[in-house]
Amino acid sequence: MAENKATVVSCLASVKENSGKTYNQIAQETGLTNVYVSQLLRRQAQLKLETAQVFQQALPELTEYLVKEMMRPPMRSYEPSIIQDPTVYRLNEAVMHFGESIKDIINEEFGDGIMSAIDFFCSVDKVQGVDGKDRVVVTFDGKYLPHTEHKTEHMISRLGK
Repeated sequence: MAENKATVVSCLASVKENSGKTYNQIAQETGLTNVYVSQLLRRQAQLKLETAQVFQQALPELTEYLVKEMMRPPMRSYEPSIIQDPTVYRLNEAVMHFGESIKDIINEEFGDGIMSAIDFFCSVDKVQGVDGKDRVVVTFDGKYLPHTEHKTEHMISRLGK
């Protein structure tokens, strides 16, 4: 399966490259976020039936085979050595460094809970800083999920016993 995924991802990368379009251009044409477009092309997200046609319009070289592969539930994984890439390392470092403060603020603003990574949107944007230099803006937009008290009376599996 990993071999097939690698082959499909390589083909999808070629389709994108041959299109001459950026992730932002494809995102604009499809109504998806730029990160989600990348996730789809890396087989880290599942292409939905209602989005398949617009995705094919944005990338006409997509074959029916590739579209069918993209519509299958993906094996969401990553290559462990990716952490060695300086960009990924710095993102990880930023989350680790600011993580406790982010958690404190989530708890203060929402209560005891977490940000979903499933009901989640992510985008990367380029802006000009006050000094005129380029800045990277990474937006994590996740649904708040409260932790629940574990009462047996709320367990569906125990109802009727």
